[in-house]
Amino acid sequence: MIEDIVGVILWTENLEGMVRFYRDVLGLREHSRHGDFVAFEVRPGVRLSIGRHSRVRGRAQDPYRVMVNLGVKDIHAVYEELRRRGVSFLRPPEREHWGGWVATFQDPDGNILQLLQGASR
Repeated sequence: MIEDIVGVILWTENLEGMVRFYRDVLGLREHSRHGDFVAFEVRPGVRLSIGRHSRVRGRAQDPYRVMVNLGVKDIHAVYEELRRRGVSFLRPPEREHWGGWVATFQDPDGNILQLLQGASR
């Protein structure tokens, strides 16, 4: 059966704007680029990819349906750095009932992303 998640693809019509955001603002390392598809390696074997898709138009119509959680060691430091880079947060870092921390923001297409710091940090 399923043993792992090895990647997530976000489809867009705004490829270059999305790539700039994930590369230049979030600081993800570009792993590969093939035409209208760019993969960022989050850690070895795990990729977050952005691709142009002919059936995707405009911003996300239901951005709360799927959220991408991005793990961080120091949520407060990352939050402040992303704010300096122009990211507008929907929710600043808040401690969750399970002990970890979450902060929520959107990418250029309106997809919801969350910084996630585990309870042990």
